[in-house]
Amino acid sequence: MTSIKGRAPKETDVPATPETTDAPETTDAGGRLTLAEILGLFAGGRLPLRFTAYDGSSAGPPDAALGLELKTPRGTTYLATGRGDLGLARAYIAGDLEIHGVHPGDPYELLKALADELVFRMPPPRAMAKVVRSIGVEHLRPIAPPPQEVPARWRRVAEGLRHSKARDAEAIHHHYDVSNTFYEWVLGPSMTYTCACYPSIDASLDEAQENKYRLVFEKLRLKPGDRLLDVGCGWGGMVRYAARRGVRATGVTLSREQTSWAQQAIAEEGLTDLAEVRHGDYRDIREEGFDAVSSIGLLEHIGVRNYPSYFRFLQSRLRPGGLLLNHCITRPDNRSRPSTRGFIDRYVFPDGELTGSGRIVTEAQDAGLEVLHEENLRPHYAMTLRDWCTNLVDHWEEAVAEVGLPTAKVWGLYMAGSRLAFEGGGIQLHQVLAVRPGDRGGVGDRPLRPWWTP
Repeated sequence: MTSIKGRAPKETDVPATPETTDAPETTDAGGRLTLAEILGLFAGGRLPLRFTAYDGSSAGPPDAALGLELKTPRGTTYLATGRGDLGLARAYIAGDLEIHGVHPGDPYELLKALADELVFRMPPPRAMAKVVRSIGVEHLRPIAPPPQEVPARWRRVAEGLRHSKARDAEAIHHHYDVSNTFYEWVLGPSMTYTCACYPSIDASLDEAQENKYRLVFEKLRLKPGDRLLDVGCGWGGMVRYAARRGVRATGVTLSREQTSWAQQAIAEEGLTDLAEVRHGDYRDIREEGFDAVSSIGLLEHIGVRNYPSYFRFLQSRLRPGGLLLNHCITRPDNRSRPSTRGFIDRYVFPDGELTGSGRIVTEAQDAGLEVLHEENLRPHYAMTLRDWCTNLVDHWEEAVAEVGLPTAKVWGLYMAGSRLAFEGGGIQLHQVLAVRPGDRGGVGDRPLRPWWTP
């Protein structure tokens, strides 16, 4: 059996590339586990994976098509000290853990093999004691995470400022201002970073995104001359779709990069008389009397405790009889609390919070809206993420050159993992359609049954 030998990483020791070590000396004392055995233990034991490690050990089927390779002592520390999926993500993003048999732009098959909600399980206490003896206590001392995770100033402030306007702006900047060029490669020509709606199993991503906008447009019963407010409008896809059909559309986003891209696209399409995208917070919109409001992928950033004020504000922007379409990722229940310790929060969506569709419906109703319809598009988001990963793989070299290898790996891991979560039902995508009733409860000339094509 072998043991780890070498210096313990310092808290500030986070080099850009994995460190190299001398070959460890071999020992059979104490019945200690090899690093590959430990890696397999944390990954769940009997899996169709090959595990190798820098101590020269290996475990798992020799002919396995998929594998994990632990390359440095720093990776051992990340795995031993990171809770849930965080240790795996840190080691992988820093280059201390390599994946084999899959492309880094789409590690879906490897994550599917790991399967159990994409987290390494802590072994039973007796096995964990053997792990500690095998790796040494020096690897149980937390070290600095990769630079992509280092909390910015706004992440260190008091919890009471969570979802303030300033902090929300910083969170949106972290995620959406990566690079418009990078997003063009991943999202494709539609530049739409929300769940598509596939009209058929073999439809393309662009067809599915166009179909999603059609579905939202028709649910909102928009017609030429109507006024639409699109909050959290992204790169202006819904705004431009509506404007092409004669609707006066106003969008708002906290991302400067999205605003710049959308304004240019509006000008190039000759839609400036009907379409507008503003850089700012949706809460600063002063106009009222909109015929419809669309919120496509914004609620995830709002914070569950802010749902009452969010729905009250959107209700106040609508005219009596006006319609609201809320499209967002949800949990399969209404009890889960948001986590700020996992990979998604630390690397992808800072301050993102999800809850169930029941909570969303309740808050909309309590704000004075009448819910007319809701549906779950969960399978469609799994297909959307599949196609985004395909785009990332196809443009991998350009993406790495644009944003760097660690960030590109973050996106491949995040999208492939999210696809698996949507497929398994761990997260869902719900559209909720509601109306602001008139003074006497009137909702206009609505048809008795849904009026849009399924």
